[in-house]
Amino acid sequence: MNAERDLAPLAPSVVRALNDKLYEKRKVAALEIEKLVREFVAQNNTSQIKHVILILSQEFALSQHPHSRKGGLIGLAACSIALGKDSGLYLKELIEPVLTCFNDADSRLRYYACEALYNIVKVARGSVLPHFNVLFDGLSKLAADPDPNVKSGSELLDRLLKDIVTESNQFDLVGFIPLLRERIYSNNQYARQFIISWILVLESVPDINLLDYLPEILDGLFQILGDNSKEIRKMCEVALGEFLKEIKKNPSSVKFAEMANILVIHCQAADDLIQLTAMCWMREFIQLAGRVMLPYSSGILTAVLPCLSYDDRKKNIKEVANVCNQSLMKLVIPEDDEVDEAKQSVTLSEEPNLEEPVSKPEAASMLNQLFSFLCSSERIQVTLNLDGIVQVLDCHLHDTSIGMMTRIAVLKWLYHLYIKTPRKMFRHTDSLFPILLRTLSDESDEVILKDLEVLAEIASSPAGQTEGYGPSEAAEPRPSQVELHVPIRNSQLRPKGLECSPSTPTMNSYFYKFMINLLKRFSSERKLLETRGAFIIRQLCLLLNAENIFHSMADILLREEDLKFASTMVHTLNTILLTSSELFQLRNQLKDLRTPESRNLFCCLYRSWCHNPVTTVSLCFLTQNYKHAYDLIQKFGDLEVTVDFLTEVDKLVQLIECPIFTYLRLQLLDVKNNPYLIKALYGLLMLLPQSSAFQLLSHRLQCVPNPELMQSADGSRVSTSSRRPASSTIDYTELLQHFDKVQSKHLEVRHQRAGRAEQPERRVVL
Repeated sequence: MNAERDLAPLAPSVVRALNDKLYEKRKVAALEIEKLVREFVAQNNTSQIKHVILILSQEFALSQHPHSRKGGLIGLAACSIALGKDSGLYLKELIEPVLTCFNDADSRLRYYACEALYNIVKVARGSVLPHFNVLFDGLSKLAADPDPNVKSGSELLDRLLKDIVTESNQFDLVGFIPLLRERIYSNNQYARQFIISWILVLESVPDINLLDYLPEILDGLFQILGDNSKEIRKMCEVALGEFLKEIKKNPSSVKFAEMANILVIHCQAADDLIQLTAMCWMREFIQLAGRVMLPYSSGILTAVLPCLSYDDRKKNIKEVANVCNQSLMKLVIPEDDEVDEAKQSVTLSEEPNLEEPVSKPEAASMLNQLFSFLCSSERIQVTLNLDGIVQVLDCHLHDTSIGMMTRIAVLKWLYHLYIKTPRKMFRHTDSLFPILLRTLSDESDEVILKDLEVLAEIASSPAGQTEGYGPSEAAEPRPSQVELHVPIRNSQLRPKGLECSPSTPTMNSYFYKFMINLLKRFSSERKLLETRGAFIIRQLCLLLNAENIFHSMADILLREEDLKFASTMVHTLNTILLTSSELFQLRNQLKDLRTPESRNLFCCLYRSWCHNPVTTVSLCFLTQNYKHAYDLIQKFGDLEVTVDFLTEVDKLVQLIECPIFTYLRLQLLDVKNNPYLIKALYGLLMLLPQSSAFQLLSHRLQCVPNPELMQSADGSRVSTSSRRPASSTIDYTELLQHFDKVQSKHLEVRHQRAGRAEQPERRVVL
């Protein structure tokens, strides 16, 4: 009796019916409560209304008895129906106990709670929006409920709530975002589906600008995109697609910078769909945001570069990554090479003073200057993270596992940076130089070609010019970074005739260093010299000045201590000089020796060519120094004639029959004025055993006409020597002495080598 009196104004019969296990009796009680509350509403008796809600909440909905809880839920729903539009005044008291029941262990009770909340929300409509977060939180739990009935009930409530949000313009998006950001990382499939469905709804509401808060949920969306459920993946894909459409429509309001690193992370995802989607977003970001993305270049390249080597199974990702790479490269401009301090030096005196009276044209001009200044200031804020980019590129070049297309892209980037930002790039040259040299051993010709383009740009760029021939003082290399130090090129220590040709374009401090290290690489990797040596040197002759390359290599080889390598390298250079179409102009320059520069080059080449006697003769044939060629061949009798030597003579005979020496063969018609040419050729014939080369040269010499028959009408011909009076400035006697000296060294080294080979046998005999 006391209990019944404590629950007033509820009648004892209502209390008993609310506690009944039968749904019908609880429903009858709910109707009585609805009637009672309506009377209180009519009387404007708010205290009694609150008292009824409190009783239904504390004594029933939160009771330990399950039937009482069910009665409390239906009673609270009845109160809401009775209150109608006034229910908004009591929503907190109505909703909280119902939401508590969402966690009940009894699935039927959770269903009733869902039903009760549906009725409460249906009546209150837009008034529930201030309580949206707690409703959303409760619904997100029910979305993953194992009971199908509860799940079905929650879906009805969910649709109702979505309708209310859609039709209202008072949704608190700012207050909702933290909850959304937290729940979006749920691993439960149903919870994820629930989250995505709400994002799609909010995105579709014109008055709700979810794009502003995209940076806070983008990472979570990409996480959901990797869900095992195809349906959820598809929903998420649609949501991301809608966001991307919105971004394209309103790029000015998009926070590109805040989302850049999120995309970088997901562009490296193992899941193909995530990676492709993130890469598509990255492509749009770079194209829409432009230089805003530059500070994130190193991260973007880390993600994009490996994708460029994907096979056809990931063709789509590869194609999009390629567009990203190309678009990002275009953002680097020459202005990025400006000195940082200079870019920021804008004095107050340069700013227009709008306080003083000025004419309209002057005012317009000042405003234009101000606008230009503001635009430039905005551009200055976007800085190129060159150090980070170079670090990424260097790392990829060191990684031997990366694909060919990635290596090519890395080298294209380095070349592009040296073209656009040479001054800043040369700070990194000493660290990049060794790996660029090692890349010359790559298996791909295309990689080597791109590598040579980078090295050629380094060697010829004015930005790399410093005093002397050593490395730049501004970026002094550490000992471990440089493969070979550049020797001091003191003119007093250089033999006569080795001065740099005045006709050669001035190269920077890295050119000579490059030539030294390239020859060192050929020396340590003979296979590289054999398989790619000619290809590398020919390409360099196209990229740089051919005369400069041959001049510097001859200069370096003159000091080479490994005489066998020097002989091999000279033979390689000579073959390239005589046979490559790229060196047609250089051959013509040497052919006549008309200029001081060409004679200087001849002397320089000659001194190094002396490492190989047969190549020295071929150089004399090329330069029409036939008497000197004959003098050299006369000395061959004093040399150690080996099989290799005779093989080289054989090859020279074959070369004489090639188009390059057409002029030489035609000069055989002028017997009277070219006696030493004929003598030199006969000298070669006498050196050869009676082989096919012997027969070839013999047949050629048999075609030499009788001098009497070739006598001209006036009985005189201008001699070859008189046609080139300037060549008399060459000291041929000194050149012959140099030849003897070099060959003596070679003979001494061969004997030492042979002695070392015989030494173990001597010990055995003893």
